[in-house]
Amino acid sequence: MTAQPATDQVDTRDPGYFLGLDDTWCAHNYHPLPVVVASAEGAWVTDVAGHRYLDMLAGYSALNFGHRHPDLIAATIEQLGRVTLTSRAFHHDQLGLFCQELAELTGTDMVLPMNSGAEAVESAIKVARKWAYRVKGVPENRAQIITAGGNFHGRTISIVSFSDDPVATADYGPFTPGFVAVKYGDAEALQSAISADTAAVLLEPIQGEAGVLVPPPGYLAEVRRLCDEHDVLLIADEIQSGLGRTGELLALDHDGVRADLYTLGKALGGGILPVSAVVGRRDVLGVLTPGSHGSTFGGNPLSCAVGRAVVALLRTGEMQQRARELGAHLHARLGELVGHGVAEVRGRGLWAGVELSPEIGLGRPVSEELARRGVLVKETHDTTLRFAPPLVITRDEVDTAVDTLAAVLQEIRG
Repeated sequence: MTAQPATDQVDTRDPGYFLGLDDTWCAHNYHPLPVVVASAEGAWVTDVAGHRYLDMLAGYSALNFGHRHPDLIAATIEQLGRVTLTSRAFHHDQLGLFCQELAELTGTDMVLPMNSGAEAVESAIKVARKWAYRVKGVPENRAQIITAGGNFHGRTISIVSFSDDPVATADYGPFTPGFVAVKYGDAEALQSAISADTAAVLLEPIQGEAGVLVPPPGYLAEVRRLCDEHDVLLIADEIQSGLGRTGELLALDHDGVRADLYTLGKALGGGILPVSAVVGRRDVLGVLTPGSHGSTFGGNPLSCAVGRAVVALLRTGEMQQRARELGAHLHARLGELVGHGVAEVRGRGLWAGVELSPEIGLGRPVSEELARRGVLVKETHDTTLRFAPPLVITRDEVDTAVDTLAAVLQEIRG
């Protein structure tokens, strides 16, 4: 075992000290940029050496409202002084209010509170299967769920069972059966895959990890039509795309489409703690009975208090409006770089996938150079940079980020 010096014998303003600790003691399941954050506020983070960075990733939408939003911090502190956990063995005074307020915000009937996004997706899968057996009449152990190629819904065994990303699946088999994959954005492929045993279609209205892919016009409406025609549930994973990110409360709202179940997470915890939920129809979530599903921490008092504060921020519509207006500016500015190191810009609202041109090469070196210049983004699928800043970002800060990217690309191109 490698001995580590006491903290009073090292320079704690040296990022290398903390990077060494992480490398020695943390499992290497991530490849983060070498930035060691010590404090944060709004759209900015500060590292241990005092360098400031503009956060253009926002925790993959977990920080939609920025770092340490005062309303969310106040709600957290107030609840910390009262009660943090009861388990679901008892009632508490925040649970029913949280569920009511979230259901009313999303226009749904019922809420199943959980913790992580993956846990919400797992829960939705279980609910859909139970509904298929109890309501639709699918024979036992034959329920199928149709998923989309290029998806990202989490990292559990069941979820990676329907991933087509070899990095996510290598060495983790055998996998959970019961999933059928079709090409994302292809309604004809979906129609061909539906059978009498189909319980649900699970998809992201915009695929985030795949590079912020927006489906073709009319696709989501056709998915809804096919689900209605064949008595199949539509499950929308809005964990990254929901809660204001795209300029509407839910990404499906852009297409006037309603899902039977939505999975929510990330921003629902305000960047403070993991909070997730499955929200949807009462006759679907109503198949759950006491003891058939649960979570010790799901719906705990602290999570509910923070979630209620998040709902309050979204209820005014201000955050959605900011995402619409600043998102239009972000996409316009990024669009100026097409042909100048950028091949394509995809996305909606304050969410963009910037596809680098072949002459630029991989996204990792670009991300590293942007970090050296004080702008934090992260690459995905090698050649795509994701921009998903907090919704509290300003127009000038958007310009700072894009101008910095333009300078980096120009330098690489020579």
